[in-house]
Amino acid sequence: MGRSAVVVGGGIGGLAAALGLRLVGWDVTVVEQAPALADVGAGISLAANGIHALDALGVGDAVRAAGRGQYTGGTRTPGGHWLARMDGAAVERVVGTPIVGIPRAALHRALRSALPPESLVIGTEATGLDLSDPTRPRVTCEGAPRDADLVIAADGVDSRLRTALFPHHPGPAYSGSTVLRAITEHPVELRTDFELSWGRGVEFGHIAFADGRAEWHAVVKTAAGVRHSDPLGAVRRRFGDWHDPVPALLAATRPADVLHHDVHELAVPLPSYTAGRVALLGDAAHAMTPNLGQGACQALEDAVVLAAALAAESTPEAALARYDAERRPRSQAVARAARQAGRMGHQLTNPLAVAVRNTAVRLTPFRLARHGVLRHHAWTPPRLTPAAW
Repeated sequence: MGRSAVVVGGGIGGLAAALGLRLVGWDVTVVEQAPALADVGAGISLAANGIHALDALGVGDAVRAAGRGQYTGGTRTPGGHWLARMDGAAVERVVGTPIVGIPRAALHRALRSALPPESLVIGTEATGLDLSDPTRPRVTCEGAPRDADLVIAADGVDSRLRTALFPHHPGPAYSGSTVLRAITEHPVELRTDFELSWGRGVEFGHIAFADGRAEWHAVVKTAAGVRHSDPLGAVRRRFGDWHDPVPALLAATRPADVLHHDVHELAVPLPSYTAGRVALLGDAAHAMTPNLGQGACQALEDAVVLAAALAAESTPEAALARYDAERRPRSQAVARAARQAGRMGHQLTNPLAVAVRNTAVRLTPFRLARHGVLRHHAWTPPRLTPAAW
């Protein structure tokens, strides 16, 4: 008899976990609270570790086909002066793939299309856990509860299952930054694939997509909960006089397409990513700031490592112990590095500190800067083969 798993959350991490477990012989059901898979969201950059994880899951080629390699660009000042150039070809030579820019909706579709439709249960909210039977954890849901040999909590930064497992953990904290972002309505003429520009307490960046459109994001260091009646107008007032192509990106955006989210993170690391036969994955386990572009990549790594552990070990308990031992140190180290990158990036407001930072970045040789990036990108996934049992 095959082993069964319930994945709570139909985002990137949850869908990837379902793919991984199916590849190693598990029966998987994904429970997602959204009433419809609307494929909302802006864009995402996938580094080499994320792409290699997708290869292990069997969808890497589909994602590459829907995405665009990020070969040119770098970091600039609001006036357009270059602080650092990106050589995507050099990165590709080292890690085997460039960074790939892709709309989140396209990534979701690529993951979802590799799963049988009957494995997705949409419009069903998971509200808690019943662990009274240590070998059959049960997810309490709207309607009938669902039990399985394993439960995977991939229900995001505000994870209810994490709260049930670790009631004394403080949960997510506001990072100090809020982000407004959108995808342009039509193609925009761009000279680079990727750019990031730092001001005092603010950041603006863009990612070019395969169809000529682009995703832009504006990050602002501010109090939590601040909202604008005209979000696009607020971004134009703050960034409209920055270097090209910032004005063109904003001009190509519909006001209704602008998304606004405060950035929360698990500043206090979890003591474990597992409890009994429940595994936490993605933002539910290690929500981090987006400053390194590693949030989704770490969730994809989680999915592959969890599947490999379940295939290699004779019991779910042993597999989860292995998963925790492998994933917690790496993902929490990446989260710390992302937090530090934000503090040294857009969160700097002191003019002297900004000047010193800019000079240091400008004088850093590309080889050294590349090493700092590749220490997160360079990751080799385990092979996923069906379990011997």
